[in-house]
Parts: sequence; structure tokens; C-alpha cells
Amino acid sequence: METTFLSYITLLFAAATLPFFLSSCENKSEKYAGCDSAIGCVEIAPNAPIKIGILQALSGDVADIGLGQIRGIELALDTIDNTILGHDIQLQTEDTGCTKEGGANAVLKIIADPETVAILGTTCSAAAASASHAMSEAGLVMISGNNSAPFLTTIAGQKAPDSHTGYFRTTANEENAGKTAATYAFSHLNITKAAIINDSDIYTKGLTEGFRKAFENLGGEIVLDTSISKGEEDMGPVLNAVILAQAELLFFPLFQPEGNHILLQARKRPDFKEVVLMSDGALIANSFIDKVQDAAKGMYFVGPAKPVMTPSVEALAKKYNAKYHSAPVNSYYTTAYDAAMLLFHAIRKSAVLHPDNSISIDRQTLRETLYNTRNHQGVSGLLSCNEFGDCATPRFNILQLTTPALGVEGLQNNIKFSHLGDPADE
Repeated sequence: METTFLSYITLLFAAATLPFFLSSCENKSEKYAGCDSAIGCVEIAPNAPIKIGILQALSGDVADIGLGQIRGIELALDTIDNTILGHDIQLQTEDTGCTKEGGANAVLKIIADPETVAILGTTCSAAAASASHAMSEAGLVMISGNNSAPFLTTIAGQKAPDSHTGYFRTTANEENAGKTAATYAFSHLNITKAAIINDSDIYTKGLTEGFRKAFENLGGEIVLDTSISKGEEDMGPVLNAVILAQAELLFFPLFQPEGNHILLQARKRPDFKEVVLMSDGALIANSFIDKVQDAAKGMYFVGPAKPVMTPSVEALAKKYNAKYHSAPVNSYYTTAYDAAMLLFHAIRKSAVLHPDNSISIDRQTLRETLYNTRNHQGVSGLLSCNEFGDCATPRFNILQLTTPALGVEGLQNNIKFSHLGDPADE
């Protein structure tokens, strides 16, 4: 079935990108003699917009995270008055649905337009795995403010399976989240036996693998390493396995609704009374807390550290409140803002503005500009991009939910442990 899907995507991709490669050759020879890039240039007429694709999860249980990403991008557009070098920015927004197939289908719609300069997204790492591959082959760049799966960039300092040229992110590699969770469990909670559950996608597998390696290196034992299927509702069998394995802690970095099912069904069982429950940033959302309420009391989460409340962070939060008449649904809008601003800066720096106000953008130069980013001041912190596309310094906190009524803000303020790494950790 996987072969059939990939063959289908390959055919669609070939059809969609043929005009792009033809257009690139025409632009190179007829419109802009200075473009000798192997992956082509984008020619923007004097009054034409700069086209940017948006790939986010806008439906389903993670839609609130996708919404936060969209709003961060919109705030960045407001900051630059929606213009770069005198040209308006035109967005093409597509919903990935937080799946690998959704990412593949959505990116084809973006790259079908040869004038698209870059992509901002995705929300979910599973969607990024397929989207970044097609994006890279088409010669674009893509920057995510939310993807964090190790498989998208680097694992233990080596190129990861789904790492593709032109892909960048302004949120930290969550290989370090697994390490942080394992360190807290073993060294602070005195856990020696742990069970880990993923849902077989690259994001959740990356976190459980990071946890496993770190926990075992510390001297702990993984007594159960298993997976569930997306859409699975009856968690009885896997919860039985956790108890039979005599696990003292269950680490389940799952999305909704599967994460909800694990929690709610575990809380109904007397044999889980002494088992510590821990998840990750995918469930650090008001939508999750609203649905599970008191069942989440005492639960631990590992997630990226909130930006330090600097004047720039405070100012952006005020702009968010003023524009949307509500508090942010989560803190991830700041990294989406940074992703957009980093892209705008790179376009401005790499574009060639002609006397008639037309613009030429060498795709390879745009990529190199991003890879050469050093100490770019973002709202979330300094950004320096390495050869794998990781631009953020890993910063992760262990949080504990004690008062559901306070929502995500209360959760993120109840920090039990912090780990501030450096890029070398990745």
C-alpha cells in the first residue's frame, strides 16, 4: 500500500513540477541572464506579488495549534506591512490535516505554481516529512515554526532519514525533549522502569526513541516499547501491557484524540493509581485540558520552554490580543512569527531588485542565505541555522498540571525542571 501511495505521489509531483522546471529554464535564458542557479530563479514582475505558500493543520483536534501558527505568520506580515522590496505578499494556504498524505497532497498544490518563492509550515512533523521532500525537489525553501521531530533534521549529530535540503525550523529538535523527560523521570522522580507508547509517525517515534536512549543510558529499564494506531479508541490492551510490564511511568507523546483516550481510560483503572503519566507538547493545549479536565491533574508534560518575557515578547503578545481580541491559544505563535520574519529577511537579503521594480530571486542563493543565518534576533531567542536546518537552541521544561481551570498558561507556569541545551546537543 505504501508503494502505491508513493508511486501516486511521484506521478503527481512530476506532473505538477514540470511547468516549474520549464519555467525556470525560460526565466534563466530569456528574462534574467544573471541567473545561473541549478535550481532556477523566480522572476517577479514590477507590480506582481511575492508568492508564499502556507501549509498548516487547520482541521481536526490539532487545529488550534495550526491556528496559532497562522496567527504568528499574520502578525509577522503586519510587522512588515505585508510588503517586501515594494511588493505585496500573496499567500496560498492549504490544510495538511496533520497527516503524511495530507502534507503530500497540500504541497503539490503549492509547488504547482512556479512563481511560489517559499513555504511556511507545517504544523505537524508527519506532514512535513512528505511535504519537505517534494518542496526540496522543486527547489524551494520551507520554514516551520512548529515541527520538532528529530527525523526531519538530525539525530545524534547525523543527518536524519527525512532530512531534505531547503528545510528549516525555528522550534527546537525534540530529540532533546526525550532526553529531558528521561532525565527528570530517572533523576527526580526516581523511576527505574518505564513504558513508552508512540503512534508510529516520525514525531512520536522520535520522542519515544529519545526517551528510551537517555533513560537506558542513565540506568533505567524500558519494560515496554510499543505503539498504537491513529484513530484507535480502545486503549485497554495497551494499558494492560503497561501493568503486566510493571512500569512505574508511562510516557505517551501522542496527539489528540489518542492521547485523551490513554489518559481518560487509565484514570478509570485502580491498577494505574501509582503509575506516573507523562506526555509532551502535542497535548499542551487548552483543547486537551478542556476535554479531560480533572483527569489530567498531576500529569507531567515535556515541552519547549516559553520565550523569556522580554520587551519584544510582551509587545508581540499585546499585538496578538489587540488583533484577535483574545489571549494566545499557546506560545507556539512566537516561533511561527520568527519563522516568517526569518524568511522575509532572507528574501530581502537574497533578492535582486531591478530599476523597473521587478525582482529576481535565485533559489539557491535564498537557501544559502538561510543556511548562513547566525545570531538572528527572533522573539523566541537567537536563531543560528546549522547544515541540517535546525535554527533554534533546544530549551525544554517539565511541567505538571495541578489546576485545569488555569489552562495552558497555568500549566506552563508550573515548571518542575528545565534543560537548556546548546546546538551541539542536536
